[in-house]
Amino acid sequence: MTDSNGFSLLHTMIRVKDLEKSIDFYTRHLGMSLLSKKDYPSGEFTLAFVGYGDIENSTVVELTHNWGQEEPYDLGSGFGHLAVGVPDIYGVCEQLEKEGVPVPRKPGPMKHGGSVIAFIEDPDGYKIELIQRETKA
Repeated sequence: MTDSNGFSLLHTMIRVKDLEKSIDFYTRHLGMSLLSKKDYPSGEFTLAFVGYGDIENSTVVELTHNWGQEEPYDLGSGFGHLAVGVPDIYGVCEQLEKEGVPVPRKPGPMKHGGSVIAFIEDPDGYKIELIQRETKA
């Protein structure tokens, strides 16, 4: 087994068709911050990083925008979802629905017991699981 001392999960990358729409979704609807955004003209893509903490000490989401992408991405069957802890899942989902965010799985307990969860979708159709979390005092 590899010695994993010093390892950390840095980010998850998803490809997005409309970068500004995705940045708006993750910052306005989920309260993340835009941590960095950089164009790579020779590769014809832009990388934007969003998250709840700084890039050096937190796991973040990398939004990759390929400039020539006209069609929506095929999300495939391998990717499942991102997960975000929220303090008031029912209130968050109610507000998101009012703003037009799809909530295909309404908030409630998991079928086989456990956490209260819901699923929402970002502008590209990626699923985001919201999980009820107690706020830390």
